[in-house]
Amino acid sequence: MLLSGARWMSARRIATFVAVIFGAPLLAGAGGQEPQAERGERILNLSCASCHDLRPIDVRAQDADGWAKTIAAEIKRGAKLEPEEIPILRDYLAKAHGPLPDGPGKEIVLNICTQCHDLQRVRRQRTNAEGWGETLDAMLNEGAPLSEQDLPVVLRYLARNFGPIR
Repeated sequence: MLLSGARWMSARRIATFVAVIFGAPLLAGAGGQEPQAERGERILNLSCASCHDLRPIDVRAQDADGWAKTIAAEIKRGAKLEPEEIPILRDYLAKAHGPLPDGPGKEIVLNICTQCHDLQRVRRQRTNAEGWGETLDAMLNEGAPLSEQDLPVVLRYLARNFGPIR
């Protein structure tokens, strides 16, 4: 059966949609290797979170060297990692849980904001002071334990360090 005009275009769109939705995951996995970040997160969840929650990781915010030392210390304490997993985990931690800029407000962000959010969420926000103010107001309405004296400190820190990219 031949399709004419609009029906042919509609059938073509549906076929394209089906190919994109169902074919893309197959193509993504066709290389046989998963992306490093996904593998690093999986290693984190299997090796680290099997002994403790992720809170100690969320509040550290270290660079790659700092994470390498932490991983070595955890291995001495009994953490189970394959040697080839160590650099993948270190790189993932440095990217997802890496250092924050120094300054007033950093410790508050590490200790308060990470109670509910990972640092990637803070880094991705990239908004001006007004936007951060709205976000902080929303978080306070959700029950964030941020004091009145800490609010302007955190607002200045976030706006200065995580403002719009120019």
